[in-house]
Amino acid sequence: MNRNSEKFTLAGHAGSMEGLLDFPADTPRGIALVAHPHPLYGGTMDNKVTQTLARAFVALGYVVARINFRGVGASEGVHDHGVGETDDMQLLYEHMRGLYPGLPVALSGFSFGTFVQSELQERLAAAGTPVERLALIGSAAGKWAMADIPADTILIHGELDDTIPLSAVFDWARPQDIPVIVIPGADHFFHRKLNHIKNLVIALWHGDKPAIAADDH
Repeated sequence: MNRNSEKFTLAGHAGSMEGLLDFPADTPRGIALVAHPHPLYGGTMDNKVTQTLARAFVALGYVVARINFRGVGASEGVHDHGVGETDDMQLLYEHMRGLYPGLPVALSGFSFGTFVQSELQERLAAAGTPVERLALIGSAAGKWAMADIPADTILIHGELDDTIPLSAVFDWARPQDIPVIVIPGADHFFHRKLNHIKNLVIALWHGDKPAIAADDH
């Protein structure tokens, strides 16, 4: 945690939730909620891909909120197969909207976190409060019944992902006509490819052509 980060706790449906806020240097232009990978396989809000997404949104000028899902770290409760986790992420959404009224909200997630965020965006759209945009990394398509996503979703996947095969992501994205950005040589956890994720999200959010810096992870 750096000096521009702040830990917090929030009352969830299954007990207290442990979270972290990351702040941009200037007044936030938006809110980004970032969801981590599967809790039963070691996923936490400090996962490297999750941290990379947080850094990308901070660079874009967003205040970023992350929580540990149920049973992870100091968050209470037990894993609820994505349903309770989506409920808790919705509570986080409502909490952040209360802290920063009027700001647009972006959703992002990695692996299991993409399932949670796709479910949340569908709920919010149905309620008449659609989010600004989604960025889904290592989509859980094929492992989970992912909701349909908006046409402008940033969808990034690793060429060599053997946890969630690229073919499964294409099968999910194809009927929706959603482009899939493939990072050559990347595995599920994007080892040595984290800067690709950060730079792609930043550039594509603005509609620019991405410039990929060397990755030192």
